[in-house]
This record gives sequence, structure tokens and C-alpha cells, in this order.
Amino acid sequence: MAKKFKSNKPFFNKVKNTPKTPPTYDRELVQKGRASASEIRLNRYISNSGVCSRREADKLIEAGEIKVNGEVVTEMGYKVKPTDKVSYEGNVLKREKLVYLVLNKPKDFISTTSDPEGRKTVMDLIKNACEEQVFPVGRLDRATTGLLIFTNDGDLAKKLTHPSHKVKKIYQVTLDKPIEEEDFDKIKAGVTLEDGLAPVDDLAVTSPDGTVLGIEIHMGKNRIVRRIFEHLGYKVEKLDRVVYGELTKKDLPRGKWRFLTEKELMKLKK
Repeated sequence: MAKKFKSNKPFFNKVKNTPKTPPTYDRELVQKGRASASEIRLNRYISNSGVCSRREADKLIEAGEIKVNGEVVTEMGYKVKPTDKVSYEGNVLKREKLVYLVLNKPKDFISTTSDPEGRKTVMDLIKNACEEQVFPVGRLDRATTGLLIFTNDGDLAKKLTHPSHKVKKIYQVTLDKPIEEEDFDKIKAGVTLEDGLAPVDDLAVTSPDGTVLGIEIHMGKNRIVRRIFEHLGYKVEKLDRVVYGELTKKDLPRGKWRFLTEKELMKLKK
């Protein structure tokens, strides 16, 4: 029987181009509030309408492609009110309601909104969830299962994926052979991969034979968990994300999704 290496954490022990001279606009003709809590930045409004990303929205604003109440706006950081009319190429943009849902991803689905090769994507699993255009936050590779968040909230997506926010992600890893104590210690201390150090927040063996482990990590690099174990000569047979922030897979069968509760959303936004 393999030695069980414990963790200090309870979870594991349980088993267009820019013009040179930008267009001008009449400030007085464009309603421009600053204090209301319901106002949001113009680039975010555009992004939330589903037209493009926020970065691409900045380019449209700078290029004079966006109008507010019929007037061109080129000011970065400009804020709009709910009563303002924002238009692009003659079409009025409607800000989508912000939507948040979580999926227990099964194997053999790729984490993209579309695939040129015609493979199954995670969007196939949530296609009837809402009218809004949501996207997956981060990625799980095709063979990896578990929790995947979808939203049209660019701010939250950025927070959840940027390593500086240290959002907790816990995976259950099944290996092709028992973990050696020396390798366990190396992983917990942080191994150096081809793209740098891979710090691990916590690690524990959760099966008697030493082939199943729980690993907590906040880094979101491509295939980071698989690469950590492969670096030391192990093959990851199964990889399942069981915790994301404060979310767990409880009462969420594989291949099913649900909307986040207000309480869950508040915790993710903290």
C-alpha cells in the first residue's frame, strides 16, 4: 500500500486603424453623466452587446466608429447611462443582461465557442441556456472534465483567469502509477517547466494505492496540471476540475449546467 501524503486543507483529506486626427463631438449634445452607479464605461457596454471584445471596442471608439445619442464619441473611459443610445454602423446596440452559469464538462468537448473542424464544443451543451451570447471562462482541454464557467461579463472573466487574483481551482488527478514520495515533494515545492515555475498551492494523495491525488493551483497556463505530472514521468489518465473558486460539482451531473446563485456570484466577485 502506498504511503498517504496528507494536506493541511480539509478538502484533500476528505477524500480598423486609428485616424491621425480623431473626429470631434459636441459634449453638450451627448448626455454625459459621471455619478450614477448604473453608468458603465462605453467599451464595456459595447462588449456586453456581443459585438466584440472590450479591447476591440476601444479600437472602434478611438477610430470614431461609435456614436452615443447620435454623436461620435472618441473619449476613452467615457460612461453611458441606461437611457443613452449607443450605435455602431447605424445599428443601435443593446446591452445584454449579464448571465452566469456553470457546466460540469464531460470528455470529448473542446472549450471554444466554435470549431472549424466541426468537433463538439462546450457551447453545444448550453445552447438552450440563454439568449445572451456567453463564452467559456478559461479552458479545459478536450479530455479534461469538470467545472467550467460561462458568462458575458468580461470583468468577471478577467478576474477569474488572471493569476494575480489567485482564484482557487482544485483538480482530481488519476495517474498511471502510484506517486513516489520524492516526486510528491517536488510537485508541492514547485517544479520548473519549459515556460517557468509551476507553483502548487496544495497537494494530497487521496487514494490508498497512491494513484489519485487532489491538487490545488491558481495558475491558468495551458495544460498546466498534466504538464506538471508528465514532467516527472507520469501519465494523467483522468483529470477532473472539482472546485472553481467557491463552486463545487455538488448536485450537478456530468454534461449538465445550471445558473449561478446570487450568493455564489458575490463570492466569485469578491
